[in-house]
Amino acid sequence: MPTLNVQLFEGRSDDVKREYAKALTEASVKVLGCDASAVDIIFHDVKKSDWATGGVLWSDAE
Repeated sequence: MPTLNVQLFEGRSDDVKREYAKALTEASVKVLGCDASAVDIIFHDVKKSDWATGGVLWSDAE
């Protein structure tokens, strides 16, 4: 605990995800007072054609 589910547009590198996972873990430890080993982060890569805001697909907004 906690488990963080992060949805991002696909295409980010493993290095970016690694850095973000580290930052999220550090913030969780600081705010929640848990051990770093208790923080799980699951990345979900989403295609722009599978995400819409305001009724418009992100793939159409480009």
